[in-house]
Amino acid sequence: MLTQWLTPETISIVDHVSDWQTAVRQAARPLLASGAITPAYLDAIFATHAEIGPYYVLTPGLALPHARPEQGACHNGLSLLHIRQGVRFHAAENDPVFVVIMLSALSGDDHIRMITQLAELFSDESRLQQLLVADTLSAIQAVISQ
Repeated sequence: MLTQWLTPETISIVDHVSDWQTAVRQAARPLLASGAITPAYLDAIFATHAEIGPYYVLTPGLALPHARPEQGACHNGLSLLHIRQGVRFHAAENDPVFVVIMLSALSGDDHIRMITQLAELFSDESRLQQLLVADTLSAIQAVISQ
């Protein structure tokens, strides 16, 4: 399933970004372009971050920003941004973040299904480490397709 969502059109690689907000915006670009999310979805992510902090930085090097379906999700989608130099999300021991995966789900069931697929990747420490250092499209695709 991940290979269906994370395609060359939804995977981006950059050397660096100026801050975590820019990282979230860049990760959102493919989903905005495809109509999977509206700008309100980003506003919701930023508002929740302001309220409770970087709730979506799940493990060292990895962020999974997302909002509730009613906050601007138009259809299901995933995008991935790899930041070669990493960026601080002010997430204490989980900084710097190298991989930002943006998730858009239309329903709770879709959200659980997508998170389950991602959890298989994240729970395999070897695959997760490979993903964090994979800085080419082919390397990222190889990790996702395992």
